[in-house]
This record gives sequence, C-alpha cells and structure tokens, in this order.
Amino acid sequence: MADIRTRIAPSPTGYMHIGNLRTLLWDYFMAHQSGGKFILRIEDTDQERFVPGAIEALLETLQKMNIEHDEGPVLQIDQTLGEKGSYGPYIQTQRL
Repeated sequence: MADIRTRIAPSPTGYMHIGNLRTLLWDYFMAHQSGGKFILRIEDTDQERFVPGAIEALLETLQKMNIEHDEGPVLQIDQTLGEKGSYGPYIQTQRL
C-alpha cells in the first residue's frame, strides 16, 4: 500500500470548531495508521473574515492535544510562524 497523505485546510476565521476537529482527527489517524503523512494547510484566502491570531490559536490547540502534523505551519518558540515540510508554503495566500 502506498503512503497516504492527508490534509486539513482550516480557514483562520476564529477558533477551531468541533467539525474541523473531527475531520482533523480522522485525517491524522488515517495517515499515521498507514505510515503516511498528515499535512496542515491554512486556507486564508477569505481575507475579509480573517481573524488575527486564529492561526496561532489553532496551532496552540494542536499542541495542547499532542497532535503533531508532519508538514505545515508551526508556532516557533518566539511565537512567530514558521513551517516544516518540503512542499510549502502551507499558508494559501503565500502561494499567490
């Protein structure tokens, strides 16, 4: 079986809701059960609804739940955004 790459692409318009969390957990376990990768990509193209700090809040939620994505944005020690992975950028507006 080929490695599976799953991803979730939440929009940073506020705090994570239960539907996003359910999908995130499903994709995370599906990828890791097969030896694949779980990717976090931020879908921030709706700039009118963008909430400052929402990306950081999402990453902090993942940290508190001990969920580590294999690729995507990361919150660095100095609280700035970085990224890990070979297929970035993982924040959609940085791809424009």
